[in-house]
Amino acid sequence: MSSSTELILASSSPFRQELLQRLRIPFISVSPEIDERAKDTEKPEETALRLAQEKALKIALNYPAAFIIGCDQVATLDGMQIGKPGTHENAVKQLQMMRGRSVIFHSALCLYNAKTKNMQAAVVPFTVDFRELSDAEIENYLRIEQPYNCAGSAKSEGLGISLIKAMHGTDPNALIGLPLIALINMFNNEGINVI
Repeated sequence: MSSSTELILASSSPFRQELLQRLRIPFISVSPEIDERAKDTEKPEETALRLAQEKALKIALNYPAAFIIGCDQVATLDGMQIGKPGTHENAVKQLQMMRGRSVIFHSALCLYNAKTKNMQAAVVPFTVDFRELSDAEIENYLRIEQPYNCAGSAKSEGLGISLIKAMHGTDPNALIGLPLIALINMFNNEGINVI
């Protein structure tokens, strides 16, 4: 990537920023501020992909020559979308519903070259099997970590790992919200070398 071309992460998530920093490519983060509600007819992976693309396109309006990374994640239990809980009470309900069960996290990613209008996009699923959690474990976890802005009410990169029995997927970074393996492939397609 030339020194004059900016790389922008269309996200205010500190977790996504931390993941992208691992690649040692200079970037800035800009929050896209879009409506993240699902449409009635969408499948969860379609919602995640649409939102990732919309975030990138919104940022491109102000950065017409940049490479923009858009991401979104939708969690599902038995096909039903699980959003960010927002409150302690909602988080308790989510974790009680998920205990002893498997949740699929659909992590969507797009890399948009605003200059050429080329967009690459993918959805990387990751499955998490939750332990049989007691109500006390749920309360203790939520009191300590307060993951109210995370889909599924748990941060696997923090103490939330203690809630998990097993994980299945091709890229553990997808669970945190930025599938780095897919992103590196997209960079390569654009001639951006990470190493």
